[in-house]
Amino acid sequence: MTGSEPGRPEDIRAVPVRRPGRWIAAVITLVIAASLIRFAVTDSAVGWGTVGHYMFNSVILHGVIGTVYLSLAAMALGIILGVIAAVMRLSPNPILKSVSWLYIFFFRGTPLLVQITFWYAITALFPHNIIAIGIPFGPALFHPDANVIITIFVAALLGLGVNEGAYMAEIVRAGIISVPEGQTEAAESLGLSRMQLMRRIVLPQAMRVILPPTGNEFISMLKNSSLASIIAFTELYFESQAIYSTNYKTVQLLIVESIWYLMLTSVLYVGQYFLERKFGQGFSRSERATMKERWLARGAPTR
Repeated sequence: MTGSEPGRPEDIRAVPVRRPGRWIAAVITLVIAASLIRFAVTDSAVGWGTVGHYMFNSVILHGVIGTVYLSLAAMALGIILGVIAAVMRLSPNPILKSVSWLYIFFFRGTPLLVQITFWYAITALFPHNIIAIGIPFGPALFHPDANVIITIFVAALLGLGVNEGAYMAEIVRAGIISVPEGQTEAAESLGLSRMQLMRRIVLPQAMRVILPPTGNEFISMLKNSSLASIIAFTELYFESQAIYSTNYKTVQLLIVESIWYLMLTSVLYVGQYFLERKFGQGFSRSERATMKERWLARGAPTR
C-alpha cells in the first residue's frame, strides 16, 4: 500500500430532520380529544341513563328493522337497475345508450330528498287517483288505484332504489371496462352471445372492481334511508323523532340513533371485507392474507 493511495472514506452521519410542529399538533389534538371524551363520559347533562333506557326500546327496534328492510330492498333494486343501465350504456345501440345516459344524468343530478318526495306525491298527477295503463295513444287496458300502488314504502323504495341505480350503473360500467378486451374477443370467437359473455366472462372478473365501491354505496344507503322520514316511513330516525318530540330528550335519542347506525355499518364493513377477499382471490396474495397469516408468514423460516 503506497502513501498516495486514498484511504477509506468516513461513514456518513445521517441526522434525522426535526419536526417540532408535528409533535405540537399531536399534543394539541390529544388534549382536545381527551377533553371531549371526559365531557362525554362524566358530564351528567349527556344523560347516559336515558340513552341506555331507549337503546333497546321496542319503538327504536321497530325503526331499526324498518331501516334494514328498506336499505336491503332499495340496494337490491339499485343493483338490478345499475347492471341493466350499465349494459345499456355499453351497448352499440344508440337508443339504448342514450336512454341509459339520460337516466344516469337525471337521477344523479337531482337531490335524493326531492326524488323521495316526488314519488310520494306522484299520485297527485292522476285524476281520481287512477293510473291508466295501456297501449300508447290507444285504450287503457286496466286502471289500478295509484294510492294502492304507491304506498309510503313503495315511494321510499323507488326514491332510494332508482337513485342508487344511477350510481351503480357507473360503478358496474367501470368494472366491465376494466376487463381486458382480449377476453371479450376470445369469448365472442367461441360463439357466446352478449348475455352469456356478460354473465360468464365479464361480470365475474369485474366483481373485484365493483365490490369496494358497492360496499361504500350500501353503507351510504343505510344512512340515506333516514331521508325516508320526510314521507313518514317508520325507520330509525322517524321513530326516535317521534319519541323525542314528546319527551324532549333530543340529544339522548340522537345518540341512540348514532350508536345503532354505527353498529349496522360495522356489520357491513365486515361483510364487505370478506366479500372482497373472496372475489380478490388470484389477483394479489398480500391483499387477501389475514392478519394471522401475515404474522405466521413473518416468523416462517427462510431457505
